[in-house]
Amino acid sequence: MNENITEDVTASPRDTIGHGTHTASIAAGGVVKTASFLGFGQGTARGGVPSARIAVYKPCWKDEGCFFSNVLAAFDAAISDGVDIISISLSFGRVDNLARPYFIDPIAIGGFHAMKKGILTSASVGNHGPSLRTIGNYAPWLLSVGASIIDRKFTTKVRLGNGMGTSLNTFDLQNKTFPLIYGGDAPDTTSSNSSLSRFCLPDTLNRTLVKDKIVVCDALVNGTEAFIAGAVGTIMHFVQPHDIPYSFPLPASHIHGDDAARVISYTRNLTSTTPFGTILKSVELRDTSAPFVASFSARGPHPLSPQILKPDLVAPGVSILAAWSPIAPVTGIEGDERSVPFNMLHGTSMACPHATAIAAYVKSFHPTWSAAAIKSALMTTALPMSNAMNEEAELAYGSGHINPSKATNPGLVYDANEGDYVKFLCNEGLSDSRIRSITGDNSSCPENNSTNWDLNYPSISLAASLGSFDNTFIRTVTNVGSSNSTYKATITTPQGQSLAIKVQPSTLSFKSVGQKLSFSVRVSGNIGMRALLSASLVWDNGQHQVRSPIVVFNLS
Repeated sequence: MNENITEDVTASPRDTIGHGTHTASIAAGGVVKTASFLGFGQGTARGGVPSARIAVYKPCWKDEGCFFSNVLAAFDAAISDGVDIISISLSFGRVDNLARPYFIDPIAIGGFHAMKKGILTSASVGNHGPSLRTIGNYAPWLLSVGASIIDRKFTTKVRLGNGMGTSLNTFDLQNKTFPLIYGGDAPDTTSSNSSLSRFCLPDTLNRTLVKDKIVVCDALVNGTEAFIAGAVGTIMHFVQPHDIPYSFPLPASHIHGDDAARVISYTRNLTSTTPFGTILKSVELRDTSAPFVASFSARGPHPLSPQILKPDLVAPGVSILAAWSPIAPVTGIEGDERSVPFNMLHGTSMACPHATAIAAYVKSFHPTWSAAAIKSALMTTALPMSNAMNEEAELAYGSGHINPSKATNPGLVYDANEGDYVKFLCNEGLSDSRIRSITGDNSSCPENNSTNWDLNYPSISLAASLGSFDNTFIRTVTNVGSSNSTYKATITTPQGQSLAIKVQPSTLSFKSVGQKLSFSVRVSGNIGMRALLSASLVWDNGQHQVRSPIVVFNLS
């Protein structure tokens, strides 16, 4: 579940919201032919690993929210039940606008206990993007998953001046036209004024004025107020383009730019006649620019430990068709009583189980691999992404887009165990008592600590001060490919960046499976204010390309 979803108070495992059904079926749903959401996304639906068995735990309740104790109890139950992978599409907010420390984060604590048992926890990063430092679920022992746009998109035309918007409009007005009214011209004077009604906020519209009309709103809202007020549809506009085709309880379209200007001008400037228009049913198109990071997907850098690059990777999280509880409302809005077997949702909650499924698939090939090894396999085989579509670059997509076809055979993995993470927490300055609140044992810090740069992570990140920087990172790779293999290091640095990278040694020769070899990566250069420098290290033996992003940033 994500932070915006809570389950019904009914003391039953039955899903009355739909979110749990949706995410579970993404991970391991069976094959269903002719699946669709009211005709959209028509085809065969299946989960990532349909042969897997799943156990579902319900720690959140509508009237109580998500108690930390319930979340921890769910982790304990899953670990006790012997699961192989844990998927949690849930993240908690900040504490007094500050990042939540590891020792009071139930997902970080639960994930640590799972890691100790060899269980990888795949977690959503949250839906608070595109601003920086919005990421949730950032503990280094978690797989932190962001959301990407897939190559399916929907457009919803507004018939007046050929305006075209974004939404998932399942309603068919059959080309009938209706009067248009601007929300700012229809305030409920008993409780509102035009400065509020223009946004179509709750309890702001005059029901008499908007009934059986299409309401034009100055904000992207969920359509509740227009729906309750009896409007036949709503056209919403905002200054910035929006890449998410949300579903609404009534015909709706979200427009921007010149289209929005035309609609507003037409609606408000006619004095002698009534403006009319209609909203057409959505049309499904192919988005050739995909994949790129969804606007809502939370961004890094890591709020506590900037030397750890988060998110780890991204997976499909927009327009995802998956199963839906028949007793759950389609939009979650009271009065929307449609019942569907499939729904199309958007969020890092949907991306997370995609990654979970691939992790389970890798686990089926390598049942003895550690949680860190599985995570490394997913990260180092991820498809590189371009900052041309994602200006926050690796702070938005981490190692890249998940790549199921490569993940089972990565060649090399960056492994880590409980002791490595305890050392990491020591280097973070946590006291023994706080570390023990995470580990649940008698862990303590050694007298001589190293640096957190040396946590054996599959990516490299450096928060640099303004000006010059020069840092050396130590990494160790484990051979999981051919017994006799030689890898050579290749560094890729975009032109024009003041960034120098040296790997020592630049060749790694393995003689057996399971052999570990270490190397250093020296990263130096100069950086300006609010800048981000990106590069990559690839270990290549002709068969495997083991890729790690290298990121240096200054956000001051």
